[in-house]
Amino acid sequence: MPLRKKIQFNIPEIIWSKISKDVAIDLGTANSLVYLKGEGIVISEPSVVAVNQKTGQILAIGQEAKKMVGRTPAHIIATRPLIEGVISDFEVTEQMLRYFIEKVHRNKFGLFSHPRIIVGIPCGVTEVEKKAVQDAAKNAGAREVYLIEQPMAASIGARLPVQEAGGNFIVDIGGGTTEVAVISLGGIVTSRSLRIAGDRLDEDIIHFIQEEYKILIGKRTAEKAKIAIGSVIPLRQKKEMPLRGRNLVTGLPEEIIVSDDEIRKAIEKSVNKIVEAIKITIEETPPELLSDIMSKGIYLAGGGSLLRGLDSLIAKKTKIATKVIDDPLTAVVRGAGIVLENLDELREVLADTQFLEPPK
Repeated sequence: MPLRKKIQFNIPEIIWSKISKDVAIDLGTANSLVYLKGEGIVISEPSVVAVNQKTGQILAIGQEAKKMVGRTPAHIIATRPLIEGVISDFEVTEQMLRYFIEKVHRNKFGLFSHPRIIVGIPCGVTEVEKKAVQDAAKNAGAREVYLIEQPMAASIGARLPVQEAGGNFIVDIGGGTTEVAVISLGGIVTSRSLRIAGDRLDEDIIHFIQEEYKILIGKRTAEKAKIAIGSVIPLRQKKEMPLRGRNLVTGLPEEIIVSDDEIRKAIEKSVNKIVEAIKITIEETPPELLSDIMSKGIYLAGGGSLLRGLDSLIAKKTKIATKVIDDPLTAVVRGAGIVLENLDELREVLADTQFLEPPK
């Protein structure tokens, strides 16, 4: 390990750029995306790792590991190393990051591939949680690690004028967290980080089906129902779909038909908390910036923004026009990629940290 550090220190930056391509990573609770400098988004995989608990061996990462969720023997655990946007299992997160780095550098110089990395993080994380991300990336092979707050990255990915003196209102609804932020002059003026997002909505559906039908369904089944028929406002055309699970009374498998009305009822409480967080952030916004936001509107990013009718509901509750940005699922990694491509010009938008080492 000391030898590696010595090599990293002595090799000029121009040589590093030849043997190692820099990457930006949206390290999400549900999905991770990787942007390779000069090429664009090259990886989009679930943030799931399958581990053999007997040996400690990593069996699968990403899509292959997600296929194992709920289908493994007792000694194999398919788990997410991030919970609500922060690292819950340091070693597994490190392995996942190493997998991503090695995958994008497969045709490079292997041992000498030590890229600079920009990682997206939630607004509300502590300095300790930030350092955990940096350390995991360093141990996975990065030579320099920069952090960018997810709403800032999403705003840049949406091509909002974040460096100008004007208010930009972004809501990034991911798997583990909902990030609400007002951005102006390259910085976040006011923000809220809510541990309620896509995963919580899945749990709401599971609990609702359990209470109403006494049937236990899995997370993947709940997620499919949310995507297929989920909505936050009544639909013009009613939607239904079958759900299969285990009857908690008989212990036998059973299939039921659920409607969009039932899914809407299941997620209503959590959706209202997201809307309330947006309203509170509006109340905290300085008047001049609020005037800008009323003209521009509220922008939605992240997978949760695709929930049917959410933009209309937020617009109704806030009296401010609301729109889903183009390709909301990739907004954070695209924004981090833009910063990566223009690091000298956009360095000011990176997260302010107390522990990051100065660039070599």
